[in-house]
Amino acid sequence: MAYSDFKTLNAALTAFDLTLQNQSEVDSTKAVAPSEMLKAQLREGVDLAVNNNTEKARSELIVSPILMEIRRQLNSSISLFSGVTLNVDISNGLNGECDFILSASTNQLEPTTPIVTLVEAKNNDTKLGLGQCVAQMVGAQRFNQQQGNSRRVYGAVTTGITWRFMTLSESLVAIDLSEYLVPPQIEAVLGRLVEPFQ
Repeated sequence: MAYSDFKTLNAALTAFDLTLQNQSEVDSTKAVAPSEMLKAQLREGVDLAVNNNTEKARSELIVSPILMEIRRQLNSSISLFSGVTLNVDISNGLNGECDFILSASTNQLEPTTPIVTLVEAKNNDTKLGLGQCVAQMVGAQRFNQQQGNSRRVYGAVTTGITWRFMTLSESLVAIDLSEYLVPPQIEAVLGRLVEPFQ
């Protein structure tokens, strides 16, 4: 098994004995203004990605610029990884490639603790990535714990246009029932991505 084998949310919840809590965070999200650079990238990238209609195009043209913006907003005090392997516990399916990892470390050579946020990109439907993202969050949680860090882990599943956020604290997975749309709600998306590092 691997992260990608967790095709449903229930599969991940059952495999790792997790409890689900639904919540709505819209009102508590602090908006973060996008830079002019990101606005320009999204003006061009969103149309290209939607018309290409592939996961790769969405990752490269929408998701990557947004995550690079987070790194800039935080003055490069975090590390950003794309398409790296996070093998933590192969026997339990906590292994494989993660689309994006954000770590509260400046080590840009390899993911180091604490891994704070994982972002899973999907082509059409955020619900299709919930199980895989939860499994990756469990992998990050155990990776952090092995290094003596018990920090909350954050996750997001996105089509580039639609974003859904969640957290993992001990064995509780909290999933925001609200979806955020880019570009109209880019300030809220940036706010949700910056928040774990503050």
